[in-house]
Amino acid sequence: MHFEARSHWSGELGREMPFNVYGHAGKPVIVFPSSGGNHHEYGNFGMIEACAPFIESGRLTFYTPDSADKDSWLDTRKSGHDMALAHNAYDRYIINELVPLIRSESAHNGALMATGCSMGAFHTVNFALRHPDVFDTAVALSGVYDARFFSGEFHGDPEVYTNSPIDFLWGQHDAWFLERYRRNHFITAVGQGAWEEQHIADTRRLQEAFAAKGIDAWFDYWGHDMAHDWPLWRLQMPYFLGILAEQNLI
Repeated sequence: MHFEARSHWSGELGREMPFNVYGHAGKPVIVFPSSGGNHHEYGNFGMIEACAPFIESGRLTFYTPDSADKDSWLDTRKSGHDMALAHNAYDRYIINELVPLIRSESAHNGALMATGCSMGAFHTVNFALRHPDVFDTAVALSGVYDARFFSGEFHGDPEVYTNSPIDFLWGQHDAWFLERYRRNHFITAVGQGAWEEQHIADTRRLQEAFAAKGIDAWFDYWGHDMAHDWPLWRLQMPYFLGILAEQNLI
């Protein structure tokens, strides 16, 4: 498998941002790390190995950027407003810096896939809904989708609101966004075992919002023996990629 350890300077974040590349061809996939995770996490926990058939066959290339969560949603010294502002800088890094780099270096001219586990799933859904022209496929595993989980009650603050998918999706009436949501592909999965209670609740709430907006999406609830942990996600990700491959979506 082709592998590169890379790094580039982010003007948006004001620091060097490392990322890994796994693969040589195919649709680019941006992987958002779990809570406080880094660019090595996806490989270290066996997710790249689990997805290897899709990488080695040239269907997908995985990009695993570093997170900035410790400066945003995990920085409990900050107000929810300031957490969201820090996250917005990361959003600009991904959209204005990393995505153009990926497009310039790959032969893929279309939209990308976003994926992540746990907090990475929150980012996956948030980025896919905020930027449906950039990401046409999202695979979110065991996420929370309410920014209050990180910020507490935000009292309608617009910066937090626009980063809380369960909230802003209900308020989304812009036809440009809704048309793209309805064309794109969303997979949201969760286990029903240990440590998944909040993630189940948020997945159901997100499912209600998708249904209310007429967005076709796949919400999948796995068994009561499936805990919020890497062994579950190592099963789920290649399973969903296999379905996408069967439908010629990757």
